[in-house]
Amino acid sequence: MRIIRYLLGHKAAMALATLLLVALVATDLALPTLTSDIVDVGIQQAGIEHVATDRMSAATHDAIADRLADDAQAAQLFAEGYEADGDAYALTAYGREHLAALDQAITPAMVAIHFGSDAAQAPGDAVLTQQGIAAARAEYERLGYDLASMQMGYLLRIGALMLGIAAVGMALNIAVSFIASRTGARIGRDLRSQLFGRVVRFSEAEIGAFSAASLITRGTNDVQLIQNVSIMLVRMVMYAPIMAVGGIIMVMVTNASMGWVIVAAIVAVFCVIGVVFRLANPKFKAMQKLIDRVNLVARDMLDGLPVIRAFDREAFEEQRFDEASARLMRTQLFTNRVMTFMMPTMMLIMNLTSVAIVYVGGLYIDAGTIQTGDLIAFITYAMVIIMSFLMLGMMAIMLPRANVAAQRVDEVLAARPAIVDPPNPRKLPAQVAGRGAEIAFHDVGFRYADSDECVLEHVSFTARPGTTLAIIGPTGSGKSTIVKLMERFYDVTEGSVTVDGIDVRDLAQADLRATFGYAPQAAFLFSGTVRSNVAYSDEAMPDERVQKALAIAQAQAFVDERAEGLDAPIAQGGSNVSGGQRQRLAVARALATEARAFLFDDTFSALDYKTDALLRAELDRSLGGTTRIIVAQRIATIMHADHIVVLDEGRVAGQGTHDDLMASCGAYREIALSQLSASELGEGGAAA
Repeated sequence: MRIIRYLLGHKAAMALATLLLVALVATDLALPTLTSDIVDVGIQQAGIEHVATDRMSAATHDAIADRLADDAQAAQLFAEGYEADGDAYALTAYGREHLAALDQAITPAMVAIHFGSDAAQAPGDAVLTQQGIAAARAEYERLGYDLASMQMGYLLRIGALMLGIAAVGMALNIAVSFIASRTGARIGRDLRSQLFGRVVRFSEAEIGAFSAASLITRGTNDVQLIQNVSIMLVRMVMYAPIMAVGGIIMVMVTNASMGWVIVAAIVAVFCVIGVVFRLANPKFKAMQKLIDRVNLVARDMLDGLPVIRAFDREAFEEQRFDEASARLMRTQLFTNRVMTFMMPTMMLIMNLTSVAIVYVGGLYIDAGTIQTGDLIAFITYAMVIIMSFLMLGMMAIMLPRANVAAQRVDEVLAARPAIVDPPNPRKLPAQVAGRGAEIAFHDVGFRYADSDECVLEHVSFTARPGTTLAIIGPTGSGKSTIVKLMERFYDVTEGSVTVDGIDVRDLAQADLRATFGYAPQAAFLFSGTVRSNVAYSDEAMPDERVQKALAIAQAQAFVDERAEGLDAPIAQGGSNVSGGQRQRLAVARALATEARAFLFDDTFSALDYKTDALLRAELDRSLGGTTRIIVAQRIATIMHADHIVVLDEGRVAGQGTHDDLMASCGAYREIALSQLSASELGEGGAAA
């Protein structure tokens, strides 16, 4: 059981909780016994606990001594148990130490003296004991004791003891609950931390295999379920067996002859639990996947809300969400109904058990085998035992669902990222400050793990330090994949990608990615401010560096227009800025790094031609020593690059300068003429 393994990671807390639970069970089991004493001794026996009275008249003492004369051991015990005290006899310290033996020795004599010799022959030990207590009461009355005060004193003393035990039990309960909650919270914290640490190291392949919606559910709903069940395991599952064993021991002490009633009740409880388990367990297993589905549909709707509204598909999406939600609702309703059925059934079993115990116990009381207080204690112990097994049964139903959640969490934790650092990573050679990196593809082939079709085949090119390399091609030709291979978001299937002559697979990922400033195709912004987004690589980045990056990215103007300036708020995903502004902030975020190569994956597509030209000119002016790789769809964006790579269906269709490609590459010429006129293509200034 995976959840048990999580708990075993907190052995000290579990050991302490076990000790506290044993003490808690001791307090819980002591109260019914004291309740029995209140009824039997405090009420029925007027507070008189022993046949051996504290004081005894001389006549009674002498009469008992005469009756015990034939039993030397009993006579010796009685002689040492009492000593003369004026005109009476008082119980000695020795007598108090041996009260149980003294009671047994003098009970027949006390009964015979006060009620006649025939009374001593009454059948049943319990009856004889009660007659002995009645004789002791008569003796106290003969000596002039205030029996009402004796009774009240006993009741107050036992009541105070019960309150003290209850207070200790409450303190122990709070301590156990604190340890359970703290342990559960730590398990949840550790699992969330491990999940997050593992997920942020996943490549895009692992993210796609699990899906973002499922990873969110596993990190929230599943972990929360594990945390709650862990608390219940400490609080209930560890408590219930101890309580059940203790209850059984107390029942055996009270009256073992009525144990068959409890056995029958426990069998009935397990029958009900077995039926519930068989019905509910398959639904519990399916529930987590249904939660995943609801999460996925809700995520799609929220992310695609503008598109949904634009195409008037609200009704369709509502229906899609209702279907997913309805399936989850039906499953939850079924399990809830099954669980709801269980409690009334259990209460019926418990009440029938109480009736059976009262009926059978009444017969035993009538026969003089037990007293009324013992019956009350027996009923309490029986309920304790049944409730303990009921708690275990309920946890047996909850554990499979929690185990499914733990299995889903473990699947993520057990997944090994496809992209890992080598055992002995190489270091990039020391470079002159401001010098760009050399990036080269050597006969690279690549296919995704779930596909047999190659995305790239025999791709080779080199981006020289201090130059601009552009990549262009039709949609789906593999342009963005090339950038991802440079960043090592994926590993090549064939060939190699090198940075400064070193295969990227031989470098630590942190060292490799510190070489690049990356502006992705989807210009995602984090919730925060302009400053926090641009200075994402370094929270302590000075404002001067942030301002410089914004100026190069042509974003300074619209930032200055906002009253908050660098502290202007940015919504999650950058939803409160335009597409062009979002792209420029993403470019500024890349430029704010101390990178030696900058990767712009179609990050100028939302810019107008003028802003595009100004941004590229500023890049050339400010970042002349670095390597710049631009992926673009527009010819105007890349035609002035030092080197252009043309992709077509994953292969290099041509590479060279703009003029070379216009003359030698049909694919490039076709793209160019579809966007610009021949005169614009021949005049660089107009195209820029």
